[in-house]
Amino acid sequence: MTSRSTIARVSPDPGLSRRAGFLLVQLGTHAHRRFAERLADRGLHPRHFGMLSHLAAAEGQSQQAMSVALGVHRSAVVALVDDLEHRGLAERRRDPGDRRAYTLFLTSTGRELLEELRRAADEEDAELLAALDASERSQLISLLQRVANAQGLAAGVHPNLEPRD
Repeated sequence: MTSRSTIARVSPDPGLSRRAGFLLVQLGTHAHRRFAERLADRGLHPRHFGMLSHLAAAEGQSQQAMSVALGVHRSAVVALVDDLEHRGLAERRRDPGDRRAYTLFLTSTGRELLEELRRAADEEDAELLAALDASERSQLISLLQRVANAQGLAAGVHPNLEPRD
């Protein structure tokens, strides 16, 4: 059995804060939680922001093409698009070249919301990186992009894009 005095003397291992992986996870989790809190007021999750961003960059593509481009299972794309469509943020249109397929588009409401969410993401980034000057921010982002690329990660694809129950 541990006494209260033993518990009071225990402190986190400062060695962890010298590990890149730990710091990336710590900061990533912190940033994700803060952004998720901002979006929760709108009944949204960061994965909604991700999918809206991808749809805006690739309007008119099929669900299958979106799935392949993102490296996400097609059922996850279908579920996210179903949700966005239900909210009036995206729409499916029959592909004129293949009547069995649907192409994806943002609605005007979806475009407006995406602009608001981009501003919120910019504010979160500014707050997260407030300790750095503009040059340091740019350098950090460049270095992180290089590391992500070297790890074979798809640019702009969040590993938690798939919907959760």
